[in-house]
Amino acid sequence: MIRIVGAGPTGSLLAILLQRRGFEITLYETRADPRDARAESGRSINLALADRGIHALKVAGVFDVMAPALLPMRGRLIHYQNRDTAFQPYGQRPNEVIYSVSRHRLNQALIEVAAKLPGVELHFRHRFESADFLSETAQIRDLQHDRIITVPMQPLLATDGAGSLMRRELSAHRLIQAGETDLEHGYKELSIPPGPAGRFRMANDALHIWPRGNFMLIALPNDDGSFTATLFLPKRGPISFESLNDAKTIDQFLSYHFPDARELMPHAIAEFSAHPVGFLGTVSAIPWHAGAQAMLIGDAAHAMVPFHGQGMNCCFEDCVEFDACVEQRLPWEKAFAQFGASRKPNTDAIAAMALENYLEMRESVADPDFQLQQALSLELERRFPQRFIPRYSMVMFHHEIPYLTAQQRGATQADILSGLTQGAAALSDIDFGRAELEINARLPPV
Repeated sequence: MIRIVGAGPTGSLLAILLQRRGFEITLYETRADPRDARAESGRSINLALADRGIHALKVAGVFDVMAPALLPMRGRLIHYQNRDTAFQPYGQRPNEVIYSVSRHRLNQALIEVAAKLPGVELHFRHRFESADFLSETAQIRDLQHDRIITVPMQPLLATDGAGSLMRRELSAHRLIQAGETDLEHGYKELSIPPGPAGRFRMANDALHIWPRGNFMLIALPNDDGSFTATLFLPKRGPISFESLNDAKTIDQFLSYHFPDARELMPHAIAEFSAHPVGFLGTVSAIPWHAGAQAMLIGDAAHAMVPFHGQGMNCCFEDCVEFDACVEQRLPWEKAFAQFGASRKPNTDAIAAMALENYLEMRESVADPDFQLQQALSLELERRFPQRFIPRYSMVMFHHEIPYLTAQQRGATQADILSGLTQGAAALSDIDFGRAELEINARLPPV
């Protein structure tokens, strides 16, 4: 029997994979059953599904269930303050797209699959409370009946997210070292409703970005013709959530910095006032397990900021890699240790790249030098496809390339791009003979 705390997308997918290994699974989830429409509070938050997540869903045999709910995004549509726009493709092949998907619908679909599998039990409104590592038991509160249930940890897998109570228990008992780093920026969800007859009011095949230096607005499409918009802003300072404290100030801020978006957001003032400021930060822990009793997986072990669109994808990849460790039929403690040792360097790498991508999204994408390097990056991939793959593409479209490899090769490629574009204004100014020499010398075939 494997017990999983947290039946979000990560816990649900993990249950599906492990059930197919022959294990009986019990999932405990604090929230109500997401299959009940009433369980959804407020608007859905969009997730970006990319190749790593798609691969994991295919391994579990559930991708086809989700496919109808996916909206492909071919690239970024940059919105300048003067209302001009510019499209920046993510890649140059038909399959190099990412997909917008509702977290709630994704969770519903995975829960539905898991619930139909023999040997899988689901308990909603059951919250993990504490762990006794001497008796190897966990205490779960049945919220509906207000009672404590004691269950053995043999083992218990914690997929209870960035605010993981299990991580805090392990840390409090000094079984792991754990920390949370605040970005000092927060976010608020806003909305762009559909037009007449449910039509999209902006391009629905792009992730929309309004980069403004120290802050930005983004919007992802929903399948009902609406967009979920997210404002990322410092929590304190001259331009911050703290300074935007009345309807007039909020309206002036949105209308000045995002004029085209503001015209499409009739409920922006009410939503801004009603919605809380969301936390942005990075979670780290080492190790991820305590003996053979409990292990952290997904955001519980390594939550990251959302600016590379890899949070869910990374968690799903965790599930596949842990499943591969389980396939070896090692004792639990050895499986946990092997998984953590092989996985943590990669999760550290994507957490760092996600932080870097925030600066890229809110500022660099509007810079001509950055745009030239991006164009050159795609051209070098066309000319040298076995050696030069843009870092973004390695992360988003190549699940077979580990995050750490993408980070390391990406650093070398950034240095090559910087040197080649020095003093250049267009691709016609690039010395491609020099590019070939440098690439052959510094980038072995992937």
